[in-house]
Amino acid sequence: MATTTPTQPSAPEVPSNQPSLKFDYPTELVKLPSKGILYPADSPLSTGEIEVKYLTAKEEDILSTQSYLASGIVLDKVCESIIVTPGVKYNDLLVGDKNALLLAARMFGYGAEYETVVTTSDGREIPITVDLSAVPHKDFDETLVTKGENNFKFTLPKSGYEIEFRLLTVGDQKKITADLKGIKKSGINKVEQNLTTRLRFMIQSVQGKSDSTTINRFVQNMLAIDSRALREYISQIQPDIDLSIEVEDPESGATFRSDFRVGLDLLYPDFEG
Repeated sequence: MATTTPTQPSAPEVPSNQPSLKFDYPTELVKLPSKGILYPADSPLSTGEIEVKYLTAKEEDILSTQSYLASGIVLDKVCESIIVTPGVKYNDLLVGDKNALLLAARMFGYGAEYETVVTTSDGREIPITVDLSAVPHKDFDETLVTKGENNFKFTLPKSGYEIEFRLLTVGDQKKITADLKGIKKSGINKVEQNLTTRLRFMIQSVQGKSDSTTINRFVQNMLAIDSRALREYISQIQPDIDLSIEVEDPESGATFRSDFRVGLDLLYPDFEG
């Protein structure tokens, strides 16, 4: 008896006019606390806003990468990943502008409500829920800023020295973190050097001298009264987000203003610790 081979059913034809699936992600424009005025005119950041995309599964992969978590760079990696504006270099962002980007990442990933705490003057923690979409930018004195320049001059009130300095960027912040880790690992100096390390990166010259030896020696011997005056001046020109919030103390009924805490749980809503 002759046998016949059954024919395989042919694949259904796809109509030529059927649209292909497009997995476009939504984006938003985020206003920068600096308003862009501290960036060079040819920088895409000089517009005062940056386009970012909503968090996707790609960013959740980043958030679960153990090597990023262990090295403390996971939030930076997420912020870098969501930038859509062409030509933006993440390391060029001022630290205050990066903070605004971080809040945007949270809102566009997990919503604007953020459960956190504020701390009273006697050390008690009060739980609060913050609407991140209502967090304002800090006011800074634009009259002290030259458009397109991140460079400032300041005469120290006690010593009379004139210094030039700049506001820190994300790239500077990464170098400072690496320096502090190196100092701690060396074990040479048991005193934490957070302030002096930051000043070393901010100060560009002292009395016109810009070599690292002069700057390092100056920072180590800077008078406390001058250091405080410089920090107060920086607070007038430092763009950032304003984390201060008015809270009622449930024990006393009095209201007070304090910064709310921002932790790793900003992008890990279920994080504890």
